[in-house]
Amino acid sequence: EKKKRITYKGAPIRLSADFSTETLQARREWSDIFKALKDKNLQPRILYPARISFRYEGEIKSFPHKQKLREFVTKSPPLQEILKKALILEKRKKRERGHNPQTRETDG
Repeated sequence: EKKKRITYKGAPIRLSADFSTETLQARREWSDIFKALKDKNLQPRILYPARISFRYEGEIKSFPHKQKLREFVTKSPPLQEILKKALILEKRKKRERGHNPQTRETDG
């Protein structure tokens, strides 16, 4: 099998994945929403680096962050119902992270 070269404006380039803590955390934060969409067979995808996309009413919808998703969901009662639990869980998790002075990182 021949290796395929990827070029940009005629120059060879190398693609690499971003595994930074920030990117991994951002992708992880979509997990409840991803699961709710998957359960309803809406073909969710996590796009690089941390966008979510899914098929809804015959179109592929894509959101860079949860605020944009929330704005879209307010205009769609069926989607609101699908994501209600995931969005509530998300708010709860954020509250717990933000208001727990006990939480601190330790060296394992």
